[in-house]
Amino acid sequence: MKTDTRVINYIAALAKLKFSEEEAEKFADEFKQILAHFNNLDTVDLTQLDIDPHELRTPLREDVLKPFENREELFSNARDLKDGHIIIPKVME
Repeated sequence: MKTDTRVINYIAALAKLKFSEEEAEKFADEFKQILAHFNNLDTVDLTQLDIDPHELRTPLREDVLKPFENREELFSNARDLKDGHIIIPKVME
C-alpha cells in the first residue's frame, strides 16, 4: 500500500482531524513502519504450532447490575437534558 501525506490527510479528513504538513509526513513514515511490520509477520510460518484458540481467551467478568441512586451526580457533566435523557450532538451526516 502506498502511504504518503495524501493518504494521511484523507484518513484525517474522515476522522475530522487536521494535521500540519510536518505532522502528516511524520505519520506517513510511522504508518509505513507499521505496515512493514505486518508484512514481516505475514512471513512467519505458524503451521507447526499447535494452539487451541479457546485456551488463549481472557476470562470474562460476570456483569453485575448495580443501581445508581444519585441522578444529579450522574447527569452533572451533561450539557443538555430532556425528560431525564442526555441530548447529544448529531453524529452522522
